[in-house]
Amino acid sequence: MTYQTKKVQADMAGQLDPTDKNWWRGAVIYQIYPRSYQDSNGDGIGDLTGIAQRLPHIASLGVDAVWISPFFTSPMKDFGYDVSDYCDVDPMFGSLADFDQVIETAHGLGLRVMIDLVLSHTSDQHPWFAQSRASRDNAKADWYVWADPKPDGTPPNNWLSIFGGSAWQWDGRREQYYLHNFLTSQPDLNFHNTDVQDALLDAVTFWLQRGVDGFRLDTINFYFADKALRDNPALAPEDRNNSIAPSVNPYNHQVHLYSKNQPENLEFLKRFRAVIDPFGAAAVGEVGDAQRGLEIMAEYTSGGDKVQMCYPFELLQPARLTAASAVDIFAKLNEAAPDAWPCWAYSNHDVTRHITRWDLSPAAARVYTTLLVCMRGSVCIYQGEELGLPEADVPFEDLQDPYGIEFWPEYKGRDGCRTPMVWEPSNQNGGFSSAKPWLPVSNEHLQRSVVSQEQDPGAILHHYRRALAFRRMHPPLITGTSSEVRRKGDVLWFSRAQDGKEIFCAFNLSDTPSALEMPAGDWHQTGAELGSATPSADGKLHLGPWQPCLAERDV
Repeated sequence: MTYQTKKVQADMAGQLDPTDKNWWRGAVIYQIYPRSYQDSNGDGIGDLTGIAQRLPHIASLGVDAVWISPFFTSPMKDFGYDVSDYCDVDPMFGSLADFDQVIETAHGLGLRVMIDLVLSHTSDQHPWFAQSRASRDNAKADWYVWADPKPDGTPPNNWLSIFGGSAWQWDGRREQYYLHNFLTSQPDLNFHNTDVQDALLDAVTFWLQRGVDGFRLDTINFYFADKALRDNPALAPEDRNNSIAPSVNPYNHQVHLYSKNQPENLEFLKRFRAVIDPFGAAAVGEVGDAQRGLEIMAEYTSGGDKVQMCYPFELLQPARLTAASAVDIFAKLNEAAPDAWPCWAYSNHDVTRHITRWDLSPAAARVYTTLLVCMRGSVCIYQGEELGLPEADVPFEDLQDPYGIEFWPEYKGRDGCRTPMVWEPSNQNGGFSSAKPWLPVSNEHLQRSVVSQEQDPGAILHHYRRALAFRRMHPPLITGTSSEVRRKGDVLWFSRAQDGKEIFCAFNLSDTPSALEMPAGDWHQTGAELGSATPSADGKLHLGPWQPCLAERDV
């Protein structure tokens, strides 16, 4: 019995091996947006106790870990991504004791816990910033990125904020500008100061000692800014559609050459890795860059001494993933980062849900799910994705997201993917809360609740369970090598291999029947429960619309 087979059997039995430092490789990670998962105290906002109550649902899917978006003390201008205390829980979400209960419950169910660390910036209400802005010569004066104005009083350079407008905000106390790549209330920390690095690594250690198994690192490529504060160059108009920001945002007009992606970040990531390694913890970094995402992922995951994995934005783009675009993505990945370990996601808390973004039919949604669990890398699934939830339509008067409020109506923001999880259809709150939720529950979502789908054998919820079970029972899909990704028309195909087993994976990503010549070999159909087509005796493969073929052989 191979190591990987033993690992799969142990995981399926709900047992965590504390000595397994490679647990992240091929793991399936379920993202929880805590404001919207389960409200346990009737205030309309999800909390940690609610998460603990709902962890059995997550375990029933067959995932390996949960990633919990920020629950730290915060004024909530950006809903937790503006931290005012890295080592405490915001009362809105509960207490440290409640978090300990989440850890204990998750581990008891065989789930590891990853938390979302926002290290690039803090809230302007963090005590560090309160001290830093007080004067130019106090002990934390250099903890944030401060700069004098140009002689005419304008900002020191042309850098732009992702949330619109200049990335610089004037502060009258110091008569200087401070950098904010996001909201003006989210000042950027100065990573060139090693005291800042030390303080952040102390926070990392705090949570490791509390039992967390890993971290999702928000905006990992934004940690350092160019020391000389050089202007960013313009981005060619024809490249502006390929961006991490909506098209109405002037952020798309620049190549962000100096405001992020700085080479000094590599040394900090080595320091970070040295802190987490003794705990057997793992990290996945969010690479927020549309032009160099794969290249940066290669840099940040290289050498075994930085982060274990990153997730780029290639599968989070507005355009639907096609066979042609998939071949292009994987070719670029193999060229830029052949040894990098990606973490793939179709949806998260920052983008329109992929069911809506790609306009997927139920059949298409199923084949994309099957494709996701077969690709080389780890996987992130966003809450409600297992229900096939579309983007919710949130009226302007109910909007909470400052991003959407700023650019409405051309861009409606992120609230549509952040509405409450729907557990049962008996009332307008979907079983999420006994009170009015912080965001309205979509009527369309109520029809797709967990309870409703549990009772429907044909529901996509069960397809997710079958797909994840299929992955877990076929070790080549978890940690195996991958052949070159190829296509014939709209059919995408590749194979995964490990320990004498090879899995052939083909996917018709269209609503038109297609045919494919099977590679030579003694293939046997598998994955019938996922709608897999059966190769004919002469090696011909006929795929119906949105149909996969999964076959295996000994090698």
